Amino acid sequence: MVDLSIGTPVDQTPAVLRDALAGAADAPGYPTALGTPALRTAAAAWLRRRLDVEVAESPDGPPPLIPTVGSKELVALLPTLLGLQGSATTVVLPEVAYPTYEVGAVLAGLAVRRSDVPPADGAGISLVWLNSPGNPHGRVLTDDELRTWVAWGRSHGIPVVADECYITLGWDVRPRSILHPAVAGDDHTGLLAVHSLSKQSTAAGYRGGLLSGDPALVRQVWEVRRHLGLLVPAPVQAAMAAAFDDDAHVDAQRERYRSRRDRLAAAVRDAGMRIEHSEAGLYLWATRDEDCWTTIDRLAGLGIVAAPGSFYGPAGARHVRLALTATDERIDAAVERLRG
Repeated sequence: MVDLSIGTPVDQTPAVLRDALAGAADAPGYPTALGTPALRTAAAAWLRRRLDVEVAESPDGPPPLIPTVGSKELVALLPTLLGLQGSATTVVLPEVAYPTYEVGAVLAGLAVRRSDVPPADGAGISLVWLNSPGNPHGRVLTDDELRTWVAWGRSHGIPVVADECYITLGWDVRPRSILHPAVAGDDHTGLLAVHSLSKQSTAAGYRGGLLSGDPALVRQVWEVRRHLGLLVPAPVQAAMAAAFDDDAHVDAQRERYRSRRDRLAAAVRDAGMRIEHSEAGLYLWATRDEDCWTTIDRLAGLGIVAAPGSFYGPAGARHVRLALTATDERIDAAVERLRG
């Protein structure tokens, strides 16, 4: 079988991370929830260098960024960390979305509303999730779309959180962070961005993520996390600092994914499927204009496992997701089977 159903990295974790992890292995004390100075400096420099985002540290003020145990736990816990549980409110998330946004709302006892455009008003809404580039479909929100959400959230006093875990993997467009000054303006009031090293640094097993944005919101999350013991291990923090300081391994891995994407996309189209969105990220969002489970059966007959679009919401019921996170040999096997 060629398993293209789960987006877990398969390539070797770069030496720059492994060496930093090993070098920090003597860690007898508790790690800091705030992040080491080295990590905070490296993360801020990465935001500035790669995303044109400036986060301002203040010796006496709340933090503008903190490390997280990967991004998934933050996504699942954010409504709770922000104190929204028991408020009988609603979390807005994309029409087609990573399931953990809904899981986080359910864990906090909140309702869910799926929408790709701002609601008519903010009544009963306590949080908005955006995902650009999106999982599963690789859609990238335009600057105008991002600005519309930012203005809507600020006008209603509702935090807008952007999951940007695939932001370094733009193919047809260059994704923009919600914290970019062209979107956010002069400050990050009411805004948060979530980033991860899992895909860009081939380090999903390290569980290294980053939350940045509105210092008041970041402080609220940090205060709760440190009492819950949600601490990134000290050796991992050292590896994260090394990863944020090094662009070469990110660019090299990006080119591996680009090559796999080009080969697989051509074969998917040759097999009579249409690819929609997929302008960024690690997936092809494909359809035969039929129920996704029929397409899943067709692919299974070729020995290829894909993810049914219905996993990501009712709007995905006629699509399948094909991941680029497989070895070159497995991608080539899928190409051969699709063209056979």
